[in-house]
Order: sequence, then C-alpha cells, then structure tokens
Amino acid sequence: MTRPPPGSVGLALGAGGARGIAHIVVIETLDELGITPALIAGASIGAIAGACHAAGMAGADLRAWLLERAADRVGMMRGVVAARVPGLGDLFTLSGNPMLVDPERLARIFLPEAVPEAFEDLRIPLVTVATDFYSQRQHLSGTGPLRPALAASMAIPGMFRPVEIDGRVLIDGGMTNPLPFDLLAGRVEIVVAVDVNGAPREGDRPGGRVPRPLDALVASFQIMAEAITVEKAARIAPDVLLRPAVSRFRVLDFLKAPAILEAAEPLRDQLKRALASRLSG
Repeated sequence: MTRPPPGSVGLALGAGGARGIAHIVVIETLDELGITPALIAGASIGAIAGACHAAGMAGADLRAWLLERAADRVGMMRGVVAARVPGLGDLFTLSGNPMLVDPERLARIFLPEAVPEAFEDLRIPLVTVATDFYSQRQHLSGTGPLRPALAASMAIPGMFRPVEIDGRVLIDGGMTNPLPFDLLAGRVEIVVAVDVNGAPREGDRPGGRVPRPLDALVASFQIMAEAITVEKAARIAPDVLLRPAVSRFRVLDFLKAPAILEAAEPLRDQLKRALASRLSG
C-alpha cells in the first residue's frame, strides 16, 4: 500500500444543517497556517462547504459570501420559495408538501459562482456522501457533475426532495455517513474531522419543554448521526476531531450565521495546537 504524502492533511466536514457554518472557521484556520487539504470529504452541509473550498474559495471569501447572504433575509426567503417543489395551488390542497424543496434548484440559486459544474474542475479533490434510498448504503461521488451530487448529499428527508442520479434515488449523506473521516484513512497523513452534528444535550432543553414536532424529527436524525459517528470512531478515529459548541442552533438557523461563526471561534486555537503537535511529531 502506498504511503500518503508526508504532512498531507485531509479534511472531513460533517452534516448538521446551519451548524455547518462552523466549517468556515476551520477553513480560515488552515488558510492562516498555509495548509491546503490534499483531499476533502463532506456530507450534507459539509459537502457544500467542502465544494466551495475545493473550488478555490478561501475561508475569508466564504465568510464574506455567507454573511452577505444571511443579511439579505428577503432574498434568502425568495430563493427558498423559488426552490419549492409544489406550485402555488398545492398550498391550498391536502396533496404534496408545501415546504418540500428541490435541492437541485436550491443549489443553482444559492451556490457561489465559483463552484464549477464538474468535480474535475475543482482545485482540490472532493468526495461527497449521499445515501442510496433503496440499497440503504452510502453513495460516494467524486467525478462527473458536481451540483447534482451536492444536492443529493444535502437532501434531508421531509425537507428536500430526493435526487435521482444514474437511476439511483439519493437522500442526505448524513443518514449513512454523517462525518466521513473514514474516506480519508490511508490517503493522507493527518485526518482532520469537524463534527457539527450538534445532537441535543440536556443543557439545550428549553425550560423543560417537549420539543416541537419538526425539532423532534430533526433531532432524531442527529441522534442517529451521533450514534453512527461514535461507533465508527471506535474503530478508526480521525487524528484531529473538532466539535464546535453549536448544539443550541437549529438545523435551519442560517440567518444566525454571525452567532454560529462566533460560537465556532474556539476551533481556531484548538486546530492550531492539534496540528502543531501532529506536524512536529
């Protein structure tokens, strides 16, 4: 087996909805250190952040782009409405889901222009994770059309319509591999994984209240993702595992981008210390 290049860093970016905004702080830190990942693996929002960085966007560029978007609340809402699956008439019927979003349309509306159409046009190799609905296994993409693969990776059941690629029906990658650090094992010397899943904690309980139905559904996905990650890490752990304190944010809290970035700021020093220790060793 070929040994990975000395000092090479692989970046695994996990699923977690708006909590994945924290990935930007990690990318900024790598930029500060002059480190370009040799390979990026991402699931759901991690695939989106990974694609942006792999396309050549620096962390500072990502931050500026996101904050500009988050400040335009009306524009964001218009974009989401434009990406809805049903027509206006469905709002007044019992058929369909008026909140269901077409992730491919959403990707076309919201992805930065820097993100190319094909994996082959990225500057950094990228692997994205989706879930094959019928085989119940992870589905990996690393070549061919990029945007459909990103749409599939973020297609959270009940919120986004599944994506069909090459005859396969695909849903959110977090269902099978929410933090894909295992895909980097043996391919880079140092694996950095960023877990933004934010499964509910006792301290997050709002005044002892029972969660609302949508919150309970999303939290169920997060609990499942936490179990998958813990089990996988027991067998093959990443060299550096970062967990920002973002569990208090909801999966759709994209308008709270400034607060999420602030909550993730401690990752900067954590990553610098961890990499200094690894690279000096």
